[in-house]
Amino acid sequence: MKKQPQISEEKILQSSWELLSEEGLEKFSMRKLATRIGIQAPSLYWYFKSKQHLYQGMANQISGLILEGMKSDGEWKEQLTELANVTRKVLSEYPCSTEIMMMTLPHEKDIIRFSNRMLQCVENTDLTEAQKFQVVTTLINYVYYFVLDHEQHERNVQEMVAKDEIEPEEEMLERLDSMSEEEAGLFRNLFTSGTFEVMGTDESFEFGLNVILLGVEQVLNRK
Repeated sequence: MKKQPQISEEKILQSSWELLSEEGLEKFSMRKLATRIGIQAPSLYWYFKSKQHLYQGMANQISGLILEGMKSDGEWKEQLTELANVTRKVLSEYPCSTEIMMMTLPHEKDIIRFSNRMLQCVENTDLTEAQKFQVVTTLINYVYYFVLDHEQHERNVQEMVAKDEIEPEEEMLERLDSMSEEEAGLFRNLFTSGTFEVMGTDESFEFGLNVILLGVEQVLNRK
């Protein structure tokens, strides 16, 4: 008799991340996940009632990992910096996790704890309750979109390389040279100086984070 594969919530989540790494979010399905595990699709629904419930479980797992990485109890700026860096690190390690975090609701325990921990970062400041909420949502949205933009850029480059569609630099330069200074002068300078290469780097991330933190500091100084 053929031995049935071991199945658990942890196994389902692990297999889900593996499948997402190979297929991406658009091609992900419960049927493919069940095939990967070696079970019938209905068996998955004993653990997760729907694909959306599975995403909720995955977002809950990501939230827990971020919480594990947050150790600081210093001043608000130190805590927000750690929040941003830890969140970016965890999201970068799990494929499509940013999209999953953005498409789920704070209904699971670790997602709630994560949301609460974000608010704790600024709880002891003189910001109003509304401002505290706006600070953490601005910061977390910055992290989400930074990771998302970098991952999408990497996917685009990989697909173009695979299809041999990367445009030679000379062709791009010819196009830019055919455009006026007003139309493309600043863009041309960035392209030829290699400044675009900073996109997605630690340096770029830290600069954007500092802009947000300085903005919060300005709001506090006005009080």
